[in-house]
Amino acid sequence: MALLQIAEPGQSPLPHQVKRAVGIDLGTTNSLVAAMRGGRATVLPDESGAVMLPSVVNYSADRPPLVGMGAVELGVHRPADTLMSIKRFMGRGSEDALADAQRSRYRLAEGQGLVRFVTSGGEVSPVEVSADILRVLRRRAVDTLGGDIDGAVITVPAYFDEAQRQATKDAAKLAGLRVLRLLNEPTAAAVAYGLDSAEEGVIAVYDLGGGTFDISILRLQKGVFEVLATGGDTALGGDDLDAALADWVLEESGSPTLTAGQFRQLQAASRAAKERLTDQQEVDIDLQGVLPAGGTLRITRDTFEGLILPLVKRTLRACRKCLRDAELEAAVDNIVMVGGSTRVPLVREAVGEFFKRSPLIDIDPDQVVAIGAAIQADILAGNRPEGDLLLLDVIPLSLGIETMGGLVEKIVPRNTTIPVSRAQEFTTFKDGQTALAVHILQGEREMVSDCRSLAHFELRGIPPMVAGAARIQVTFQVDADGLLNVSAREAITGAEASITVKPSFGLSDEEITGMLQASFSHAAEDKEARKLAEERLAAWQLLEGLKSALKADGEALLSAEERAAIAGQMTDLQALVEGQDAQAIHTQTEQLGRLSEAFAARRMDKSIRQALAGVSLDSLDDEVTP
Repeated sequence: MALLQIAEPGQSPLPHQVKRAVGIDLGTTNSLVAAMRGGRATVLPDESGAVMLPSVVNYSADRPPLVGMGAVELGVHRPADTLMSIKRFMGRGSEDALADAQRSRYRLAEGQGLVRFVTSGGEVSPVEVSADILRVLRRRAVDTLGGDIDGAVITVPAYFDEAQRQATKDAAKLAGLRVLRLLNEPTAAAVAYGLDSAEEGVIAVYDLGGGTFDISILRLQKGVFEVLATGGDTALGGDDLDAALADWVLEESGSPTLTAGQFRQLQAASRAAKERLTDQQEVDIDLQGVLPAGGTLRITRDTFEGLILPLVKRTLRACRKCLRDAELEAAVDNIVMVGGSTRVPLVREAVGEFFKRSPLIDIDPDQVVAIGAAIQADILAGNRPEGDLLLLDVIPLSLGIETMGGLVEKIVPRNTTIPVSRAQEFTTFKDGQTALAVHILQGEREMVSDCRSLAHFELRGIPPMVAGAARIQVTFQVDADGLLNVSAREAITGAEASITVKPSFGLSDEEITGMLQASFSHAAEDKEARKLAEERLAAWQLLEGLKSALKADGEALLSAEERAAIAGQMTDLQALVEGQDAQAIHTQTEQLGRLSEAFAARRMDKSIRQALAGVSLDSLDDEVTP
């Protein structure tokens, strides 16, 4: 006789079976995959025991794509076919990425739209390159864990926008991975340290990766991580430290012209010298086969630190802004260091001095992001229902819509915890308006022209009414991956329209690094520009309303002198609206409003008389008698 299987509601009848979930750090320079094994998050090695997979792919006509160290070795001989630091191109357009592509000696396909690289093996996009890297990591996890993967948490820089996040999800889908969540890299590091060390307080996560720099300020208390603020620079990373050293080598050697292959060798030699200077005071750079003249060049740690000091200071400026955004008065309790370049002594010293506290380096800075992602993946897969970790992330830049006058109405402010849903009610500007154009914007400035346009859509089917009578609710929903859905609904008819924001390409490096700085440096003039736009809008509304009213009732309700007085004031206001004096517009608008008050009162009386025409007092009494 068989026994019945009994399980508590919501629990598996086979509690020993767990889902195989992994955390993936899809890095600019190296990528890793980690999983929970024996109760600990562990980075998974390949068959040779190496845990770091170089984020490099070679596309040659005579073989399938080659990923990892083999591609790195081919990069010297086939540089145009070997793509590295591809993460910098995710979600970007061809024009936007042209400068970076030229610096890396890549060939871009002609035409507008998303970046595509020309290789001997054919044209490939950054999404396809990332998918090839993810396939290798997925295969490594399958081989190590002994079965297919049920889901993955993939990390992204905190400053990745919607297009870049969507590109990452597309790459995972191509690689056959189910994405449980995209997780900001600094947040993943905080997850790793929060669980291992059980620390509470305010944490700064300083993440200097190969291609990007991120700084996040988080509050950790009783298992709850809340991201207070994020900042960074997507055009700054360990690659730039290598480039500073490479430029020095070229300058010291008389600035010779290099082939693409020699340039790759110089990059590799510079990176190796940087790593050796972590433990040594001076090193020799072997330039045989790298420069036409060959030879060696000696560099001291002091010289190297002088080269990279401006770059380190750039990261500290971002840290200062992030602290200001978090509205912190006291120093942070802990600093978590992430990324291989945080091993550079100058970086650690500068960060410790800035925050007035020694940074945490207990977990390998190259592995900490993957470890945190693995912990989060295990929880999201349902393997740890008892886990009390709550992760609250934030959006990096404000989201809103355009309103009349070219103003930006922010609906979801930056540093709002996600996932989030926010709604706001709007109305029509003109009489009889039956459609509404919704322009979605991202940024911190007050005027549409100074913010980034994300998308447009239209809501149609609004009943024709007088201006201001319609009620249209616009809802912004940002999911846990930072992807945005915007909908608009008219209250009377229920007419609705929506859009999922997937821009054609992401922010340029200049836009990303400059948007926040611009919001601070232009704060005063933005305030004045908004005031002027609001005064103009109020004036336009009054003028439009009076034009309509005069056309309908001016002859019947006003004397010729009254009409002339109002018309004169309207002409004066119309002239001022074209100017730049907000106070003058405000004063004239008030004067015209006072002058037209009697006209408005007469129109109200007329409407009431028309409504009551032919209605007896007895019938009114009947209607209100219970």
